[in-house]
Amino acid sequence: MAKKKKSPAKKSPAKKVPTKKAPPAKKKKSLAKKTPTKKAAAKKSPAKKRPAKPKTAEADSPPPDEPSGPAEVVHVDDMYSDWFIDYASYVILERAVPHLNDGLKPVQRRILHSMREMEDGRFNKVANVIGTSMKYHPHGDSAIGDAMVQLGQKQLLIETQGNWGNILTGDSAAAARYIEARLTKFALDVAFNAKTTEWAISYDGRNKEPVTLPMKFPLLLAQGAEGIAVGLACKILPHNFIELLEGCIEALRKKPTNILPDFPTGGLMDATEYNEGLRGGKVRVRARIEKDKKSKKLLRIVEIPHGTTTLGLQNSIAQASEKGKIKISKVEDITAEKVEILVHLPPGIDADQTINALYAFTDCEVSISPNACVIEDNKPRFLSVNELLKRSAFHSKDLLQWELEIRLNELEEKWHFSSLEKIFIEKRIYRRIEECTTWEAVISEIWKGLKPYLKKLRREVTEEDIVRLTEIKIKRISKYDSFKADELLKGIEKEIAEVKHNLKNLTRYAVAHFKRLIKTYGKGRERKTKVTTFGKVEAQKVAAATETLFLDAKEGFLGWGLKRGGGEAIGKCSRMDDVIAFTRDGFMQVSRVSEKGFFGKGIMHAALFNREKPLYGSMVYRDGKSGNVMVKRFEIKGVTRDKQYNLTKGTPGSRILFLAIQETDKAPPHVIVHMKPGQRLRYTEIDLDFKEYLVKSRGSMGNILTKHTVSKITKA
Repeated sequence: MAKKKKSPAKKSPAKKVPTKKAPPAKKKKSLAKKTPTKKAAAKKSPAKKRPAKPKTAEADSPPPDEPSGPAEVVHVDDMYSDWFIDYASYVILERAVPHLNDGLKPVQRRILHSMREMEDGRFNKVANVIGTSMKYHPHGDSAIGDAMVQLGQKQLLIETQGNWGNILTGDSAAAARYIEARLTKFALDVAFNAKTTEWAISYDGRNKEPVTLPMKFPLLLAQGAEGIAVGLACKILPHNFIELLEGCIEALRKKPTNILPDFPTGGLMDATEYNEGLRGGKVRVRARIEKDKKSKKLLRIVEIPHGTTTLGLQNSIAQASEKGKIKISKVEDITAEKVEILVHLPPGIDADQTINALYAFTDCEVSISPNACVIEDNKPRFLSVNELLKRSAFHSKDLLQWELEIRLNELEEKWHFSSLEKIFIEKRIYRRIEECTTWEAVISEIWKGLKPYLKKLRREVTEEDIVRLTEIKIKRISKYDSFKADELLKGIEKEIAEVKHNLKNLTRYAVAHFKRLIKTYGKGRERKTKVTTFGKVEAQKVAAATETLFLDAKEGFLGWGLKRGGGEAIGKCSRMDDVIAFTRDGFMQVSRVSEKGFFGKGIMHAALFNREKPLYGSMVYRDGKSGNVMVKRFEIKGVTRDKQYNLTKGTPGSRILFLAIQETDKAPPHVIVHMKPGQRLRYTEIDLDFKEYLVKSRGSMGNILTKHTVSKITKA
């Protein structure tokens, strides 16, 4: 039962302590406990008496922790509103939604950081990785283990060993103590660099963890992401590895990009309504179904839609068969390394119609609704996948620039000290300090010895440089090779020139980075999902006619379950078909075929009904018990299921005397109306040709045919 939210105006007044009003103070977001009074303390059960302590001035004064006045009361509903906002913000930012810069959720980032700390080239037990990750992630080993298995199954950042489950069959991974993992070469290449990483203190203050990893690749779009936060959901579909890198190159060259999802399970995809992955878009994914070349009675499902498993698909096919929506002999799953589900057909069943029925009634076709949402500047943002790709490309470019600048600074420092060392040794400045007795004298002599050569250096010499010169070992000085030193300096200068060139041509350098990734890691990562367009399969058209429709006209029942109780067989039908029935009292009704449905006693006509094709009726009815005999032609279309439509004027006692239902209006019936003989009746028969009457709506009353009593109507 839903609880009613109280209006702010009807808030119950809080009880106040009847003491003097306390001075104004800042509100505290906690409920204060009242300090027990002396009377309340006296009412407590007596304890063992202890010897009284002598009174002192300190004993008379109140304890410093006791409040001097009553605590301010804060309403609980106000506290709940604050707590809800805090909780919602925490779930959105710290658990469910990935970050724009590296495409990772916090638990995934902490797992990868822990694996980088443990990295030594060998496999590590997943249980050990989980234990290390718990230093950074405060939500327990189960959450970490599940997140790590999902990362490993994507086969991009983590190289796995052991039973990691199967995304095709839905089998779960083995226990963490039995499986092993290590970072892939690709992950070490694009995801880690301590020099370009922003660090933060972990939740317990004992360790440092990365705010985001310096990801030089659109990982978010490659892996995809899904999460449910508080009042917010995120669903980003995975995309093709090579197409993403090619898209990054196009984005850096300021060309438009258009990327589409690619699923690891393959299948067929219609992305005409993808909407660039934004909310409101839709992707339809189908299984790849092939006809067996040797047998016409066998279908093979070789690829399944994203988000399904072979077991779930097999169950959905079996359920559709049990409900009579498709007609098959049996279905069996023989999936091993690749998907293979066999669907056996009974004799006389068309394979193409069965394939369409599988798409209509089973999980062989699913619809996926994306909702691209990421964290940017500590706020959730809804961005299209093309915009995410563009931002990732330029973020990678910025990281590459940062790395080049760091490398340039390191090379210049290396060149500076190598040159300083060369002067120090070749000019024998180290001999000037042999007679020095104090540290100050040593520093001073080195400064004097370097002074004539300072102009050859690229930056000023600092005291720290002088100290480093004093730390050079005698062994190095004695084995110093001037030729090797010159070659080293030339190599450093060449590398400095190359780095400066890359900085000036940064876009070209970033493009080369993405091309290198395609060449190095792109093998075997070609598109698996075929992009195509396919129309919507209409369920009624492809439903298998597995039932026989029976009619009990006298009692007014219609359905496939009337065989035992008796009834006239109308024909074959599926459980998705509609049926139309007309009763003698002038009512018409359209309903879905059921096991046994009641339409009213005295059914004159019943048949299957196709909503797309109108029917045409020719009818003679008596208005009331003794009223005029009316004639009408009408069109049947635009009906609502299970609603009764009155085809007469609605007078009690009305009765249909003649009814003919046709699929076209080109050849209406021609009948003879026989009237009951009576006084002053010149003609006892009327030649009625319905061609003379216009086709009107279902609710029309019709024209007066005669005022006399009709005995029977026969064909002309």
